[in-house]
Amino acid sequence: MPDYQAPLRDLRFVMDEMLDYPAHYARLPGGEEATPDVVAAILEEGARFAREVLLPLNQSGDQEGCLLEGGEVKAPKGFREAYQQYVEGGWPSLAAEPAHGGQGLPHSLAMVLNEMVCSTNLAWGMYPGLSHGAADALRHHGTEEQQATYLTKLVEGVWTGTMCLTEPHCGTDLGLIKTRAVPTADGAYEITGTKIFISAGEHDLAENIVHLVLAKLPDAPEGSKGISLFVVPKFLPDAEGNPGERNGVACGSLEHKMGIHGNATCVMNFDAARGFLVGPPNKGLACMFTMMNAARLGVGIQGLGLTEASFQNALAYARDRLQMRALSGPQAPEKPADPIIVHPDVRRMLLTQKAFAEGGRMLVLYTAQLLDIVEHGQDAAERERAETLLGLLTPIVKAFLTEVGFEATNEGVQVFGGHGFIQEWGMEQLVRDSRITRLYEGTTGIQALDLLGRKVLMSQGESLKVFTKEIHKFCKAEEGNAEMAEFVAPLAKLNAEWGELTMGIGMKAMNDREEVGAASVDYLMYSGYVTLAYFFARAAKQAREVLAAGSDEAAFYEAKVKTARFYFQRLLPRTRAHAQCIQAGAEPLMALSAEEFGLGFEI
Repeated sequence: MPDYQAPLRDLRFVMDEMLDYPAHYARLPGGEEATPDVVAAILEEGARFAREVLLPLNQSGDQEGCLLEGGEVKAPKGFREAYQQYVEGGWPSLAAEPAHGGQGLPHSLAMVLNEMVCSTNLAWGMYPGLSHGAADALRHHGTEEQQATYLTKLVEGVWTGTMCLTEPHCGTDLGLIKTRAVPTADGAYEITGTKIFISAGEHDLAENIVHLVLAKLPDAPEGSKGISLFVVPKFLPDAEGNPGERNGVACGSLEHKMGIHGNATCVMNFDAARGFLVGPPNKGLACMFTMMNAARLGVGIQGLGLTEASFQNALAYARDRLQMRALSGPQAPEKPADPIIVHPDVRRMLLTQKAFAEGGRMLVLYTAQLLDIVEHGQDAAERERAETLLGLLTPIVKAFLTEVGFEATNEGVQVFGGHGFIQEWGMEQLVRDSRITRLYEGTTGIQALDLLGRKVLMSQGESLKVFTKEIHKFCKAEEGNAEMAEFVAPLAKLNAEWGELTMGIGMKAMNDREEVGAASVDYLMYSGYVTLAYFFARAAKQAREVLAAGSDEAAFYEAKVKTARFYFQRLLPRTRAHAQCIQAGAEPLMALSAEEFGLGFEI
């Protein structure tokens, strides 16, 4: 079975030293409760729960899967008991508002804990995962009655939530949905239709499941402008707010999947189910985006968590596995062969994993700070800036961290060699589980269009400038520091090129809109590599300052600098290929006709 130790030292380096979380929390309303001692206790207890409770259920849950009987789903053995411990520990309510039964701690703390959950048992973590988004959607758009009925239960974790968007004939293009909502005499609605790919749509972990469902009213406009949002509980709450009559919603089948077997991915059938309108009619997509944006950040954290898990186990194996001698001569002469960690290619794979884990963690914790400010910041200008940056970085967090997360988990299997292909080691499960992260909550291609099309070009590049100005300011401050030249000079050059590439795409798109789609994925990946380079440069600066002042943890800080150097010299050059692909434009992609794709065989 794979092992896991929460990277608490690395978390504290990023939180306390790089991003100054103690000062950040002190500025937030209620943040004064998040003292260093409280934060440390939460992280340590979260690490214990993840390692001792969730990790032992990961492989067994994958092998057992979920069982559907008579419309009811049973999660794998131990999942329900683990969820009960999770609720009893107060974890679901950590970052929720006290008015709704929450503890009022910053959202960033919940995001840190989410990494630990994703590293140890991604499938289990998906059961409570969407409940936070459902609660946010109701908090922002629900009526007082809806909040009183559902919000506290979701916050406490007694009930869980889902997000019901996709239908058999439509995924991203939600304007095509066929689910209908017919008004009833008492102000409710009858919801009829089928939704697919619904994570945790049916299970036995909680006493009720609150579905947030997109549907169309009888007189709705065509397309996405005619979508409304409804809350549809599995059990209709009775007069006391407890689960009462069974609603007309049921799981029709479970999907047979490549990974995340321990989570129930359901086909949900709504048969005149009683539902209640959330937000204004025909504005459901805007309301649902509250939930979708939170989910996208959560999926990015999934990519990070799986990267960390794969790295830790690959590292342990590479230190122990003996194969051949180092090319420069025996490194462990007392043994029959050297540990494979001495071999350069194994080090390449391990360092790639390490760099993506540490870089991804810096990016996630930076966006976590932004989310805290958006939700609780007192200064309007600061909130506006944080919201702009969060909007820009969310598709990068989601897509870049899942793309490199899949690469990292594959490298983990490769470090194990043939053993990585064998189920008992657990490395192949990480690959299977990570593959879905590039797909759900919007594929990489969709995230890329969101980044380049909506966030950057539609703002005439203003959202990007907010971030590139921050990077430019850092580079200017460090340009006279000879020790930082190896990081600052390439970062400054790429930061300038980022703007130039953006302008070039925008100019081409004025004549051919296909240029945006042709450039988008390479643009996102380029953006991700530059973004991580910025954080690695900051990490190197912080580490060197500590080393200059003297530290009894010199090895930790020296490793930070060396990892940053590896990233800049071995991973950041990938931006050259992405830049060249961007500049090649749409013509090579669009020149082939649909018929020409199939020449040479019959379909």
